Amino acid sequence: MKNKSIKIHAIIQVCLVVLSFLLGGLCMLVIMKFHTPSSNNYSIIKDDTKVYEKNSLARSVKKVYDAVVAVEEHEGTEVSSSGTGFIYKVDGNYGYVLTNEHVLGEANDIKVVFSNEEEVSAKVLGKDKYLDLAVLRVDKKYVTSIVKMGSSEKMNLGDTVFTVGSPLGTSYRGSVASGILSGKNRLVSTSASKTNEYDWVMTVLQIDVPLNPGNSGGPLLNTNGEVIGVCSMKLVDDNIEGMGFAIPIEDVKNHVADLEKGAKIKWPLLGINMIDLTDSNVQLKNIKLPDDINYGVIITGLKKDSGAEKAGLKENDVIIKIEDKKVKDIAYLRYELYKHQAGDKITVTYIRDGKEKTAKVLLTEA
Repeated sequence: MKNKSIKIHAIIQVCLVVLSFLLGGLCMLVIMKFHTPSSNNYSIIKDDTKVYEKNSLARSVKKVYDAVVAVEEHEGTEVSSSGTGFIYKVDGNYGYVLTNEHVLGEANDIKVVFSNEEEVSAKVLGKDKYLDLAVLRVDKKYVTSIVKMGSSEKMNLGDTVFTVGSPLGTSYRGSVASGILSGKNRLVSTSASKTNEYDWVMTVLQIDVPLNPGNSGGPLLNTNGEVIGVCSMKLVDDNIEGMGFAIPIEDVKNHVADLEKGAKIKWPLLGINMIDLTDSNVQLKNIKLPDDINYGVIITGLKKDSGAEKAGLKENDVIIKIEDKKVKDIAYLRYELYKHQAGDKITVTYIRDGKEKTAKVLLTEA
């Protein structure tokens, strides 16, 4: 009886092992059949085989691809300027496109090219050179997709970002490039007057995404396909590689409604003409400065009845601070000045006859 009992126990154990094996295999089949890869993975078919590509951006690219357009400025039959834009909004009759102001010239003949190669005339609703933003309008019937706005403030350094654009024009329309967020709140000097002179400072996102002529105005996106910025510029130098910049989407949101209406952005005025202290044309023989001052903006003229004139500022005064913020040159003066609004009274620190003085200046509207 004892041997018989041992045999039965052994048979039961074998059966349990076999049953466990069968149940385990069945569970694996169920998991494989119904498992959906995470949003950062993508299923593709290669030679009739399903392949899971880890961390692919393909799904996110697909979300925005048809909302990205090439933007062209035409003079007669020639394309005089080109860039990228994206559809961010539709209403009852129109679709609205965001792009860079510097993509547009003075011509009024603007066209956008959709992902299906359809070329459509666009109307410029509003633009501003200091924001480097412009809003265009197209007939709604051509719009098949719009982007979703995200947040650059929620992004972390090292997060993956990508863009879709038209580098070198429409021949490469729809090109996708990716990289990481390299920096936030960077201050970059640029030329708002489309010259080689830096006259404006922008607060931008730094990225290592390859940006080429034609990418300007395109969306900078997170891995969910949400727009976190507008690609704007890159540093060009033989010793520099992988430094691109984008306007944070929060700055865009602050002004896009005014641009849609064609309203002029109301920048505040000091009411002065000025030149950089470091300008090669500056004659310093009539200007006395402390030994530690080698920066600032020289007043070369004042507008009658302006806030600066009424506050007692004079020609040859050297402005070195606005509200205790250092003013290195004209670009930084505008950067600090444009944080305020017409009607604000600000403290301006300046040098006159070698001595530091301050004045309260009431800002007027441009």
